[in-house]
Formats: sequence, structure tokens, C-alpha cells
Amino acid sequence: MKKDILVNSSVNQVRACITEDGDIAEYFIEFPEKERIVGNVYLGKVTNVVQGINAAFINIGFGSDAFLHFSDVDESLESSVILEEDDDDDEEEIEDKSKKGKGKKKESTAKFSTKRSGDVQINIAKGQDIVVQVTREAYSTKGVKVTSKIAIPGRYLVLMPYDKLLGVSKKIKFFKERKRLRYDARQFIGHEYGCIMRTAARGKTKEELENDWEYLKSVWVEIEKKIKGSKSPALVYKDMTLTKTLVRDMFDSSVENFIVDSKPIYTEITNYLKWISPHLLEKVSFYNKPKPIFEYFNVERDVNNIYKRTVRLKSGGSIVIDQAEAMAVVDVNSGRSTDSHQELTALNTNMEALYEICKQIRLRDMAGMIVIDFIDMTIENNKKKLFNEAKRILSRDKAKTVVFPLTQLGLLQITRQRINQNITEKVSEVCPTCKGAGTITSPAMTLNDLEMWIKNFKSESNEFRLLIRVHPTLADELMQGTITKLSKLMFKYFLRIKLLQDDSIPLNQFRVFSVKTQKEITKEYLSNG
Repeated sequence: MKKDILVNSSVNQVRACITEDGDIAEYFIEFPEKERIVGNVYLGKVTNVVQGINAAFINIGFGSDAFLHFSDVDESLESSVILEEDDDDDEEEIEDKSKKGKGKKKESTAKFSTKRSGDVQINIAKGQDIVVQVTREAYSTKGVKVTSKIAIPGRYLVLMPYDKLLGVSKKIKFFKERKRLRYDARQFIGHEYGCIMRTAARGKTKEELENDWEYLKSVWVEIEKKIKGSKSPALVYKDMTLTKTLVRDMFDSSVENFIVDSKPIYTEITNYLKWISPHLLEKVSFYNKPKPIFEYFNVERDVNNIYKRTVRLKSGGSIVIDQAEAMAVVDVNSGRSTDSHQELTALNTNMEALYEICKQIRLRDMAGMIVIDFIDMTIENNKKKLFNEAKRILSRDKAKTVVFPLTQLGLLQITRQRINQNITEKVSEVCPTCKGAGTITSPAMTLNDLEMWIKNFKSESNEFRLLIRVHPTLADELMQGTITKLSKLMFKYFLRIKLLQDDSIPLNQFRVFSVKTQKEITKEYLSNG
């Protein structure tokens, strides 16, 4: 399989894609004003500990607190808690034996039940400083998720400062290689920190691994200095940019070309490679042709499909993707795709749709529950074929993905780990009119709200002259009829209303001004208070 990485940079965004045999397989986008925070380390402060949901809330300097589940608390904060009574005070004091944060007075200690260890006491108190790392970006109404199990990734290794684990990636299958890596690592890791050998460590020499480890240790030393010199909340470590992350995590010997159309990014990448993997430098090239890089390599059309609700299939069928807060629903349509045998038509269209859906899942970074409504099939063996193929394709996904067998209704259910915002959340904003519902209130309902406003106004005020600003569409609705709806309102409530059209006002809203005071009074008489 021919694998390439393409990077396109513009004034307000950096886009990157990974192609496999010329077909786009993964897509990334980064905006300067929306920098990625996954992997960043913060010195935070515990604002609340909620035993009922087994979690604590951490102030890391954002608008809302980050969510720390007890299962994401490292061992240094799971140590035994010693309760001591003060002769001069009835309060209990908790002696914190962890490396992070000072002991705080509180009434009780949170507990968390695990299958492996049973009940574990969580040594976290409100007001305590704690070092946490972002594991999931905020999305919709959900806040940032963090862990205190800090992990600093390098090219081949991951340093875990609060752990003593020495692990090897499960993707390294050969026993002899796993044994060799563990043996080499024990020669230089020592007992101060934990370490995980990444998949990229496969086949690397002890010297290469040790150089990576020394770099990671120097990074952690700098983080510790910032922690000691900072006041919470504070950012103490920022993960790499999108392009450097691509180099660190995805650029290996399986990639044939790394092509960049930005001179500054090209220089950044080559300088980084000179230090970590100089043997890959010859694969990096600067693109300077007149035609845009994504168009030249025929991936721009696929990128445009990422933002569409409906994606067409070559056979004439299509898939329709609807994204909700916690799940996505995908509907498969046969369209013009026909065959003399209905079952064969369904199988062929479903298989074609499956390949496109799995592709879109990765490209859009869809997460949570994904439910696919395939065309009905009656033969059980065909359903198994579809299920097994889905598992095979998604096994290459870097995000943790679980596929469940088709239900009796022909639904395939997939759960996929959420780490980043999906592509729609990154490139769009909630509509200020419909608030993300996808629909708006009809003019009839808005006119009803306006009449309720007038009724409230007349019950509390003696004024009889108003100026009302509305969207032109609502104005048309008010002026319809031989006796207009506006006239009926004025007659009914003994008012003189001057109507002004304003296309900056949402269709489902209105603004009311007192002619007497020349001030807006809309909020004063809304029926919801």
C-alpha cells in the first residue's frame, strides 16, 4: 500500500491528510484561534469532588471546569489516607502521601470501586492543586476531560512520571521483539518513571530508544520546574502542533512521501527530523506548483464530501449521515443500484456503503455511538459477511472501536472512542437562530409570542405607542389580509404600532421600543420573565 502525507497551509488554517494508494484515509485540520489542547498538561485546582458520579472537577483556566473521573486518577493519589485527630480541634486532617499537592482538611475521603482492587480511596480534596493532562476536548455541552495519569509521548517511547509500569504496545506482536525491547529498556529507564514502548519502537536500536528517553526526561524536568514556579490554574506543557504531531506519531518507514506546500512548515518539519529521524529527511519535499496541492493529488473532492450530509456511491446509491450530540445515524439508500436478485443487490450496495461509511467515520472523526441502517437482507451469512468486513476495516482505526453484530432490524452498531472534536464541530458554529435544532419557529408561533408580549405590556403600562422591529418575513406575515394582522392587534389592544423591517433580527424574534422613552423594552414584558 502506497502511503503519503499531504499538508496544505493557508492564512487561517492548516489541513493535512494521509492517503493510501491515492485515496484519502485520514484528515486533520487546525485553526490558529482554535488550537488543539489534547495532550496539554495543566496545574489545576480541585473545585469540587462529587462521590455520586465518581469524579472531581478541576479548574485549569477555561470557562468551565474539567472533568476528572476517579478511574483516571494515578496511583500516587490512590494511596492510603491517614486520619489524625487534633487534641485542640474536632476537625479531621488528611495527610496526603502523594507527590502532587498538599494535604487539605476535609470531612471524608472519596472512594472508588474497581474489580481488580475493590474499594480504593481517592486522595483528592477541594482546593487542592493537581497536575492533569487533557485526554478529550470539550464538545457540545460536555466539558474537557482530563487524567492525572500523565503521559509524555516521544517518537518511540512514552514517559509516565507517576507510574512504574514498563509496557510494550500490543501492536508489536512478535514475542522475541517484545522481549528484546523490554530488555533494552531496562538498561536505561531505571525505577524513577514508568515507560510504554510505542509501535514505532519496533526494530529500533537501544541507542535510538535511549536518546528518545533522555529527551523525554528533559521535557519532564522542564515541566516540573514550571509546576513549582506556577500558581494554579496554569499551562505547564503544550503538546506539539498538528504538523509535528504527524511527524512524531505517523511518519515512519511505511510513508513514501511527506509533501508540504508551506516553506515555514517544511523548515519546521525538516529541522525536527534532523534531530529525531534523519533517515526520513529524503522523503520530505516542498510543493510549489501553481495548482493547489489537494487538487493536484485529487483529494479535494473527498475533503468536500466530509462536510456533506449525503455522500453519493458509485453504484448510484447513497449514504445519509445525521450527527446528534452523543451518536450518529447513517442511512443506506440503494438509489438506482439494481440487480436481478434483490438479496444480491442489497449485499452489493451494503458492502459499497460500508467501505464509504468506515472511510467517513475516520475522516470526520465521528465518535460515541454510530448506528447504521443497512438495506434489509434475509440471508444470515450475508449479514455475517457485512459484520466481519466492518470489523476488519475498522481494526486499522487508531481510535478504540467496537463493532456489534447486525440486529434483526438490519442495524449495525459501532462505538468509537472520542478524543477530539469531530470535523463538523471544528468547522461550524451553532446557528444563532435555531440554536442547533436545525429548525426555526414558524411565523405563526412568533406572532403568538408577540401578542403575549403585548398582553403583558398592556397589563402593566399605560403607554399606547410602540415601535416594533422584525425580520422582513415576519413583517410580510403581519401585513397579510384585507384587514392586516397588525391592524387586528392595534384594534384589539388599543395601540398605535409602527412596524420596521430589519433583516438582522432572527426570524423567530422581535424587538420592541417605547416611543415615549425611546428605549428598548423587549425583555421587560416577555412571557417567560
